[in-house]
Amino acid sequence: MSVTGIVAALTAEARTLGQLPNDRLLAISGMGPQAAARAAQALVAAGAQGLLSFGLAGALDPRLQAGALLLPHTIINAAGGAYSAYGPWRERLAAQAGAVADARGVVGDTLLSVPQPLASIAAKFQARADSGACAVDMESFAIGEVAARMGVRFAVARVVIDSATDALPLSVIQATGAYGEVNLPRLVAGLMRAPAELPALMRLPPRYRAALRSLRALGRMDLGLP
Repeated sequence: MSVTGIVAALTAEARTLGQLPNDRLLAISGMGPQAAARAAQALVAAGAQGLLSFGLAGALDPRLQAGALLLPHTIINAAGGAYSAYGPWRERLAAQAGAVADARGVVGDTLLSVPQPLASIAAKFQARADSGACAVDMESFAIGEVAARMGVRFAVARVVIDSATDALPLSVIQATGAYGEVNLPRLVAGLMRAPAELPALMRLPPRYRAALRSLRALGRMDLGLP
């Protein structure tokens, strides 16, 4: 029996997976590459023969909307590093995802991983121009690096939450903890300091709901290593 290790950065992402079968191991890492790498190493040490990066991502391609499924062939970082998803695993996920009614398309392209959120539209535009990637996250490259180093398979299954033309308010970033929890007093204080961020904040909830619908649909699929 092949054991699959799933790394989700956020508690809300992990909840969409529901009850996992016995051949799945889950680690909720917290945001960022270092946290993701630690979680991935722990999963391999616990017996995982494949690592799946699961969760949300931001769009860089302006055609992608909240809810689009990302099953990238290649994961890169800004320094020019690259890892490939294990082909048979990615193709099986793509075949299943094509039948998911809630998904707003299935995208197999290049995913960029960065150490910090890309908060502004200009930063997203520049990242797209520099890398050619369709979307961005903070964890997948680190997970791929662990998989390559420890000799296990690797794949990514993510869902777009914010579009290329959505700015991420600094007040939201500063009020959000490592596992996705929001400190409401800190958020309110941030908005009081920067009330111009309120329109951008109001655009996020419908994106979040659309993304979670697709992520739940993704979580109901057979995500295991073939």
